[in-house]
Order: sequence, then C-alpha cells, then structure tokens
Amino acid sequence: MKVSERIRTATKTAFSFELLPPLKGNGIYQVFDTIDRLKEFDPKYINITTHHSETVYREDKDGVIRKVNVRRRPGTVALAAAIQNRYGITAVPHIICKGFSKQETEYALIDLMFLGITNLLLLRGDTHKLNEEQKKMDSHEHATDLQEQVNNFNQGIALDGSRFTPPEEPFSYGMACYPEKHAESPNMESEIFYTKMKVDKGAEYLVTQMFFDNRKYFEFVDRCRAEGIHVPIIPGIKPIHMKNQLTVLPKIFGTNIPEDLAKELRKCKNDEDAKEVGVEWCTAQCKELIQHNVPSIHFYSLMATESVYRVAKEIY
Repeated sequence: MKVSERIRTATKTAFSFELLPPLKGNGIYQVFDTIDRLKEFDPKYINITTHHSETVYREDKDGVIRKVNVRRRPGTVALAAAIQNRYGITAVPHIICKGFSKQETEYALIDLMFLGITNLLLLRGDTHKLNEEQKKMDSHEHATDLQEQVNNFNQGIALDGSRFTPPEEPFSYGMACYPEKHAESPNMESEIFYTKMKVDKGAEYLVTQMFFDNRKYFEFVDRCRAEGIHVPIIPGIKPIHMKNQLTVLPKIFGTNIPEDLAKELRKCKNDEDAKEVGVEWCTAQCKELIQHNVPSIHFYSLMATESVYRVAKEIY
C-alpha cells in the first residue's frame, strides 16, 4: 500500500520513523533492535536514509597519506528489503540527487522494482561534503529533476530515452518541505512555489524538515492550502538529546530553536539533562500537533531511539 494511503486510512495520527544504514563493517542487528523497540507503536512506514561517498585521508603501509573516497553507510536498498521481508512494514528508501549519477539512480530504481519496494522519498541530498568529482558528476541538480526521472521510469522510459515495460506497480513518492524555509530559498513565497511544483509533478505527500515551533508548521500548512496544495503535510519531529544541539541544529539544518526551549537547554549541565528537556518539549509538541489532527508524525530518530520511545509512549 502507498504511504499516502496508509496515512489517509489510519484511524488516528500515524507514527513513522527514520533509520540510518549501519556503518560499513557493522551488522544489521542494531537496526533490528531499534525496530523491535519502536514497532509497538504500529509504524506505518520506516524511512531509510541514503549517503554518498566522502573523501577521507588514510595512511598506507608505507606511511604515505592518501586521499580516498569512502562510502560509510552503504546498503539502503538492501536494508529496505530486509525490513519489509522481516517485519512486513513498508520501507521507504531515500533516493537523492547529489553524489549519485543519473545512471546509478536508474540502476537503483531497477533493483527496487525487482524487490517490490515501491515507496520512495525523493530528496536533493546534502551538498556540503561533495568532493570535486561528485560536483562534476552527471547528477540531478534539484529534487524536481529527480522527480522527472522517476516519473519517466514509471511510464517505461529509460534514461537514454529507450522504452521498456513499465513497472507493474509504479513508484509512489513523497518529498521534503521546509516550514522555516530552505537555506537556499530567498523567501517563503519562493518556498511555497517550489513546494507546489513538487506536488503538481506527482509528490503524494510532503515531510517537513525538523522544527521545534509548531506555529511555524501551522502557518506553513495554511499557506500551502491557500495555494492549492492538498496532499498530507507530515511534521518531521526530533527530540533533542544532546546539549550541543542548541547550536548544532540551527547551524546544520537552519532550524530555529524557540527561546523557551533554548533557555531550558542553557540550564543543562550535561547531555542527560538535555535529553530530559528534549523529551518534555517533544512530548508537548506532539500532543499539540495531534490536537490539531495532523495526519502523521514522522520522527527523526538518529541516536535518539530511547527518547522517541518515551515520547511515543506518552502520545500513542
């Protein structure tokens, strides 16, 4: 079933969360432990992130420092298949533009089609850690360009323009949106314009960047509805669990930390204190979202599984 259908047919605010593939060389059982911990809340789907390779410096046996490209977290497609096979829970792999060529994307779509994984989240991806080779790669520039490739694939049109038998079950997908504006958007008007473009081209739902001020989400949804955007807009939520996230999250994600939350985090002596503040704030945030009948809440659970569990226990 499509993610959008799972959300629409849920009898209450749906629950979902995001996972990272294990670091290269690690087993899958840590991922399974996370799912086992959170599956009691009936997740409608689980997202799996995708990561491009990064440039690192390593010393060889002769003592020479060499620059090499390393993909630290491979296995998104395989992990998605493992989750669906083991748990019967819809897995949603991220498909990203940056760090992957258009041809690599086509190969990923073919693999996913063969595996029966038909729900995707289409994203541009992080551009900050791209090396020079990746910047020159034949990649999509924007998520809407990636969208066109997926739409063509659904119609049986390959990257080179040749025709093939369209997938029996076409890919359906969601895309990202930014209630506090993407860092590269000049203004909110532009943000709404591109959000509508994603939906007009086929995005069946939208997932927000993390936010900590519900007013920003409500205002964004109202503006989207006024512009004719009627797909589900799923709030993406992250419980703060480390003291330094007070400054790290705004820097990396452009996320605003409300002063009431910032004030409490400044009082924290350590990460344990910050985790308690994060759980309390996140719980209150989610309760308010549920009171406003949001269709689903999606948790960014990286390194915060226990906090997500505590919040979900309070609200579900």
